[in-house]
Amino acid sequence: MREIIFDTETTGLSFSGGDRLVEIGCIEMINRVETGRTFHAYVNPQRSMPPEAQAVHGLSETFLSDKPLFADICEDLLAFLGDCPLIAHNANFDMGFLNGELKLCGRAIVPMDRMVDTLVIARTRHPGAKHSLDALCNRYGIDRSHRTLHGALLDAQLLAQVYVELRGGRQIGLGLAEVVVEEVAISTVSVQRAIRPPRVFAVSDAELARHAAFVAGLKDPLWGTAASG
Repeated sequence: MREIIFDTETTGLSFSGGDRLVEIGCIEMINRVETGRTFHAYVNPQRSMPPEAQAVHGLSETFLSDKPLFADICEDLLAFLGDCPLIAHNANFDMGFLNGELKLCGRAIVPMDRMVDTLVIARTRHPGAKHSLDALCNRYGIDRSHRTLHGALLDAQLLAQVYVELRGGRQIGLGLAEVVVEEVAISTVSVQRAIRPPRVFAVSDAELARHAAFVAGLKDPLWGTAASG
């Protein structure tokens, strides 16, 4: 099963309000394992960068001024995305900007039924807890010490690890090892034993007389005196 984990950085919160996508990062996973294939691009938004947005991701208008337009990366991006599920955190936001840019290029939008939102999954699994990417990394012990600013590829890499945990954790080595049953032939050995006759112990008359005398000398025996009949 192929899946793409992706994240975007933008000039703001509203594509319809004039904000644009400035960075996109994608991680390929097959059977919930990263393959090492990624897609990453910075995009010239052709507009100014608000200070509050730059404070989040650190991408300045000057830095982005010589980067390609979204239309220039569109074909390569769509080829990488293919037709598999797309996983993002607060996916409506990222899908909104992705589809907004695709529309501007005259391309078909990505169907929303391909979207998997890890924020929705996290709210279901951990109701009442914090569900930001940072909070989920803390919950699952994922190292984010190198994340000083938001970055699309870095955040996608962290989200890939979070996504695996949200889906139940990495199940390594589920293929059961073959159990080799060794058949051992057991032979029955018949052993012939010599049967000895029972030993007979005869009591002599002298022993009987001594026993009778001993019993007669007992005072108040527990079994009482036999009644004569």
